[in-house]
Amino acid sequence: MKDDQGRSQQDAVNAEKIVAMQAPVSTYRATELSEFEAYWTSMRRDGDVPLRTEIDPRGIESLLSNAFVAEKIAPGMARMRIAGTHLCDVMGLEVRGMPVSSLIEPEDRDRLADALVELFERPATLRLALSSKRPGSLSGTMLLLPLRSDLGDISRALGCLVSQGAIGDTPRRFNITECTITPITPDVSAPFVDVAEEADFSAEACRSDAPPLPSERPYLRLVR
Repeated sequence: MKDDQGRSQQDAVNAEKIVAMQAPVSTYRATELSEFEAYWTSMRRDGDVPLRTEIDPRGIESLLSNAFVAEKIAPGMARMRIAGTHLCDVMGLEVRGMPVSSLIEPEDRDRLADALVELFERPATLRLALSSKRPGSLSGTMLLLPLRSDLGDISRALGCLVSQGAIGDTPRRFNITECTITPITPDVSAPFVDVAEEADFSAEACRSDAPPLPSERPYLRLVR
């Protein structure tokens, strides 16, 4: 006997079992992401940004294949120094050395760049809701958490990308459907500008009548 979709009763039962098994995946991943961020928080000493060398892979073992470490290479730009196998699966190639923006559709890369400025300069944590519909439906979440390098500057980030849906043909790139920026310090009344990177210390620029330097990018509205 078959149902109105042409399936046998056993096929229908099996399909229901598959759906039941798949339904909790997003909740499970959300829990893993919370634990991922909780580990990073636990490494903060007196509320400061953790050092890259303090991050132990065993602390993020459940999402190790989804994790990556990014390095700031310019304002609003970062490249992946280390990346788990899931990111390689999504792109269909080795992503180590590639910019984080390679995972994002071109029309949303300026939005990512603005968010990365906040990540490294303010500093802040980033959570990006992602969607990819070409070809097939694939959604995801990217979490980016600031880190200090061996020199003490905030120029590294601990990242994680989880996705739900079939990857299909690669490379897969995402649109940003939502971006949440959370400053890690209580004082968020004014944007932070890294003068060391943007200032010109030539004799002309140091004259008292020299015009003020503009910031690299406009700052985003913060979500607290």
